[in-house]
Amino acid sequence: MAIYRCNKCGYLEETLEADVGTQKPCPKCGQANTTYDTLFFVRKLLEKHFALLSSVRRQEAEAQEKEVARATSGENEWEGIDLHNTDRISSDVQHGPIHDWFKARNIQVQPDYKAVDTTGFFDEVAVEIGRDFELFKPLVDQIRYAQTKNHTSISINLSKRSQKEQQQLTAFCRQLYDYSFVSKYFYQKNEKIIRLNLQSSVPVRSFFAGDWLEWYALMQVLAVMQRSGPRSACTRGLSIVFPNEDLHEIDVFAIVGKDIPVCIECKSGEFRPYIEKYTALRKRLGLSPSQFVVCVAGLADEHVQGLSAMHELSFVSPAGLSAHLERLAA
Repeated sequence: MAIYRCNKCGYLEETLEADVGTQKPCPKCGQANTTYDTLFFVRKLLEKHFALLSSVRRQEAEAQEKEVARATSGENEWEGIDLHNTDRISSDVQHGPIHDWFKARNIQVQPDYKAVDTTGFFDEVAVEIGRDFELFKPLVDQIRYAQTKNHTSISINLSKRSQKEQQQLTAFCRQLYDYSFVSKYFYQKNEKIIRLNLQSSVPVRSFFAGDWLEWYALMQVLAVMQRSGPRSACTRGLSIVFPNEDLHEIDVFAIVGKDIPVCIECKSGEFRPYIEKYTALRKRLGLSPSQFVVCVAGLADEHVQGLSAMHELSFVSPAGLSAHLERLAA
């Protein structure tokens, strides 16, 4: 068989070998084209394919070399990066110090690069929630409960809120709509009621179920990394496998400051049953209590101090996480 392809409209068909080398008008657009032997046609396609593949690999290698050079030059590779809109964090080079740290302890790691891609909007909304958790907690709880019950909408009554709180909550709900966390937003100004239609997608449900706190912790780490130097690295949702094949998942892990490792476990609900597990994991990783952080949403300051004094872990609230990381990186 032979191949007839129109160079103008892309029309493609198989034809008889006797037509090889002849020209005929395209049945679709009328443009005259030459018929080619099938092997000749495929050979030319493969040549173009491998030429493009070679070019792509060369560009990737050059980009990788630049990343490695930047990472080892001593310059702060995070300076000037918009942390809320970058996929640069989700790379092998950025995760290099983390791979090295675990490899030295004979621990296998399986990073989820998508979990640190901030080109979406999960990070922005998470930071908003974490900055004023007491204000947004009832709304987040209401959305999470409605999603677990498969409700399609909720109503938020603002009549008992101050004028400032009303403005903050309406602006936040509007942001949820703009970023597609909800499918519909409507504010009944006279009744002071917000109505939201909820999204049913798994990532959005997971976000309100607790992932928001991991995103918040990640962004606090990135902010510290941007100020602390070139060897910084971070990851989220890191799977680790110990030599005896014990498997654990760490919410956020980072190398900050002067090669200081820090493990952050995030709990937006009940955390007490996990204290023994976290203590055992901290010891297996060889981290000091200050380097193993349990970030608990809504934890009061007096509880932070008391729990940290009782257990060999560092408990923090979302509001106190940044200050704790700054002390570690100093």
